[in-house]
Amino acid sequence: MKHILLKRAYALSTPDDGFRILVDRLWPRGVAKASAHIDLWLKEIAPTTSLRKWFGHDPAKWAEFQTRYRNELDHNPELVKQIVEQAKKGTVTLVYSAKDEEHNDAVVLKAYLEQARKRAHG
Repeated sequence: MKHILLKRAYALSTPDDGFRILVDRLWPRGVAKASAHIDLWLKEIAPTTSLRKWFGHDPAKWAEFQTRYRNELDHNPELVKQIVEQAKKGTVTLVYSAKDEEHNDAVVLKAYLEQARKRAHG
């Protein structure tokens, strides 16, 4: 698996991004689809609406959010596999809209994908 990067939807895309996957359930506010350069919108891999609303980007809920979101990812192996397969071909950038660059679902997803890669390769 090649690199998996993270980038906010509001940052300019660059050729180094490789294959850009929007991993939010909702399209980022104020971002034109034509200028977003999104190759795949995988909204189903985002946290469920109820989990997203419960979390509300509250850092105090971060540890529990990670646990709950990983549990959701455990139940979506085909979606996880889709990203892993794409990452085998080249760089993948997980695009997200959250303002908090440390406490968001894309951070959890990236770590989850990297752990999945390690498990697959022993």
